[in-house]
Amino acid sequence: MLPVEHNDPINARILAISEDKIEGFMREPFEEIADRSDVAVDIVMARISAMLRAGTIRRVRQTLLATNLAEGALVAWKVPEDKIDAAFDWMFQRDPFSGHVVLRSTDTASAGSDYKLWTTVKVPRGFSLEAHCQLLAKNVGAERFRLMPAKGIFTLGVGHVRRKTIETGSKADQPAKMIPVQSVNLSEREWNVLLALKREFTPEEIRPSPWTARASEAGVSIEEFFHVAEELNARKIIGRFSTFLEHIKPSAGGVRVTRFNALFHWAVPAGREIEAGGEVGRHHILTHCYWREAGPEFKNVNIMAVAHGTDKQLLLDHKAAIDRHLRSIGIPVSYTNVFWGGRSEIKPSEISPHIYRGWLAQQSRS
Repeated sequence: MLPVEHNDPINARILAISEDKIEGFMREPFEEIADRSDVAVDIVMARISAMLRAGTIRRVRQTLLATNLAEGALVAWKVPEDKIDAAFDWMFQRDPFSGHVVLRSTDTASAGSDYKLWTTVKVPRGFSLEAHCQLLAKNVGAERFRLMPAKGIFTLGVGHVRRKTIETGSKADQPAKMIPVQSVNLSEREWNVLLALKREFTPEEIRPSPWTARASEAGVSIEEFFHVAEELNARKIIGRFSTFLEHIKPSAGGVRVTRFNALFHWAVPAGREIEAGGEVGRHHILTHCYWREAGPEFKNVNIMAVAHGTDKQLLLDHKAAIDRHLRSIGIPVSYTNVFWGGRSEIKPSEISPHIYRGWLAQQSRS
């Protein structure tokens, strides 16, 4: 029986690459992982398949830069305490357009700490994010919600195994470049390829030439599939080919990848968001870093970042290093905070207009 824990030496070598180092579209993604991890491709495929079956890896998929395909936001929800667990369940189980669903708390009562339910939400272009969240609020009994769409992305790549050994304060030589959020239009053929491309892999699909069956699914030849996928990649619609670890819940063997999920907040002066986001986003510990406007409920926070780890104090030490860096280069911070993740579920947000229309019709009947 193959080892399936993330900390097995061979698995760790594979995951250090496969979590977040395979950028863009690859015709043979498993060969690319093998080449870059220096592990034979048949072993790479066998190990990834075994970890996926065991639940150590929760999904294998081609990610998209869906911010360019659908209107999306981080949403903080104020829900009465007696309804919050039911609200969590509803958003995770019954709303395919909610991705991350997380209960968050702060160490002390502070700005926005009564917003305990946090989700990411996307709705396809042509539909209203505000109307969608109003419908969700009605269904779960939320008192208020705060929409925080991304204005720019500085860091996006979850590599938990690689980040376990990062030194406190470790950062890139240059500030992170901001990826602006911009809308794109797709043809029906492109949508067909995209939807086939992004579907999660089953263990049986982890094999050489994995896209051949997906091309048939999209109704195109494999060469046309490659052509469309590579065009979408050039248009910055394709993200990474990734293996996502189950990073909160323990594995079947009781091993956790991480225990703490920290959402860091900073409020910097208007006009300095791109500069500040680049300086925050260059720190290697961060898996996400965005420019988002949180509004007065959160003391006008506008830079947010996420870090994961097994030691809470170590994560606070990483944040303190980022704070020191901002001070050292003269970026003032009027307010900062940390929201800690508790119960969480993560799934890809659906972005298909066709599926959204069907979901809306179902809601109107219920």
